[in-house]
Amino acid sequence: MKKLRTKDKIGLHPVMMLLVLSFATIVISGILRLFNVQATFNKISSVTGDFQVTTEAVNSLFSLSGLKYIFTSTVSNFANYAVLTNLIIILLGIGIMVKSGFLKTIITLMTKKAKKTSVTFVLVLISILASLIGDLSYIILVPLGALLFLYGKRNPMIGIITTFASLTCGSALSLFLTSYDSSLINITLNNVNIINSGYNISSWAFILANVILIIALSFVITNVTENYLVKKLPKYEFSEEEVEEELVLTRKQMRGLLFSLFAGLLYLLIFIYNIIPGLPFSGNLLDYSQSLYIDKLFSYNSFFSNGFVFVVAVFFVILGLSYGIGAKTIKNNKEFVDALGHSLNGIGKILVMIFAASAFINIFKQSNIGNVVAGALTNLMQNSNFGGLPLVLLLFIFAGVIALFQPTVLFSYNIVSGVIIKLMNAGISPEFTQLVFRLGSSVTLGLTPVFVYFVVYLAYLENYNQSNKPITIKEAIKYQLPYAAVTCVVYLLFIIIWYLVKFPIGVGAGVGLGV
Repeated sequence: MKKLRTKDKIGLHPVMMLLVLSFATIVISGILRLFNVQATFNKISSVTGDFQVTTEAVNSLFSLSGLKYIFTSTVSNFANYAVLTNLIIILLGIGIMVKSGFLKTIITLMTKKAKKTSVTFVLVLISILASLIGDLSYIILVPLGALLFLYGKRNPMIGIITTFASLTCGSALSLFLTSYDSSLINITLNNVNIINSGYNISSWAFILANVILIIALSFVITNVTENYLVKKLPKYEFSEEEVEEELVLTRKQMRGLLFSLFAGLLYLLIFIYNIIPGLPFSGNLLDYSQSLYIDKLFSYNSFFSNGFVFVVAVFFVILGLSYGIGAKTIKNNKEFVDALGHSLNGIGKILVMIFAASAFINIFKQSNIGNVVAGALTNLMQNSNFGGLPLVLLLFIFAGVIALFQPTVLFSYNIVSGVIIKLMNAGISPEFTQLVFRLGSSVTLGLTPVFVYFVVYLAYLENYNQSNKPITIKEAIKYQLPYAAVTCVVYLLFIIIWYLVKFPIGVGAGVGLGV
């Protein structure tokens, strides 16, 4: 009996839980399809530009055709899974930075005399601002957040949890127009043009709201980390190599830093020059079929968008290799190749977890349950008798619920965007509507395993887990709940205050129409 209780305490391993969720989705989709569960709502037609009645129905996977789909798509889905390929490429660069000693030296220098709170705040702020590069920020910053805390002589799990919370809760915020924002604005204008064909949304329409919320969220998340999370996590046991103090920077290390900083700066200057239009021989990495600069940079056909992961990986390799040459920690080509694969050592468990996650997400998407939930809640908003602030708050809440089942904001907003007209009729500007939806979606983004980058967060927690028990999905979500709660409070306070006082949210945009 004691052994059984011990096993119960261990909890279900994330891989097993993902398999259980996959099986449950298959069965539930069959039951929902049997009862013809579907959602009907009004949506803008991409062909006519008018409202049309749209229906989203559940697809049954508990059928012969459904099982055939699962068996024929699982392997190809895993092989083409962006999380897997991008993570491996980035890890090549991180591996050489770690093995050469570059990361340990630079992080030790930055954190040795810095306050712990200051280091956390900078990490949070960088993570929030990283929304500019989109989803790739999860692949890059989650492993680096762990190393920042590890080399700063703190529990690396704190860095992982804090980074992921900052990336998800702050995903709606940016100082500059992102590719997501540009796509959302196009969806918004498609709806607005039904009643006002001359309506325009400025590229700086959300700048004031973003600046205020970035600052507020950075302080709030830092506070949660230092005053709550640090006390909840178990003590991290460092190895002898990890606790070794580097009191004095040696000449070799100094030379390595100078080599790496010079080479890295030169690489960045060449790269940046090639994304600036209008200069001699510049702008080679842009897609000139687009009109807006952000779309030239991040469109599906631009080199910048398609090659950005490799660009970052090469940058990391240059930093690590240059440091290794200068500090003489990399002496020949064999050591260089070994360093490239350093971060891939022991990646087997991560690959298994990513495979299970890719299979579950593929099954869940094919079931169409997420779109049905979004459609049903959209229908409730369109037919509700709410107006003004209650309607705005309803949109915020429903956006958070939808993100749990359909975390891809472009897909969910495309369904929900039909409520823009209802909100305009209630005197609410399209810009404020879009902002509220994005804020609501970001609150719960880090709480759902349906989100493709949740597995990166989960895998790295398990990678640095020193307990005999695995980090369960429930536990990983539990770590994120305090961040989601305080973010929800911050966003709600902002929405209510801005609605009541009618402050502008950016250039030419406010809460109401006619700003």
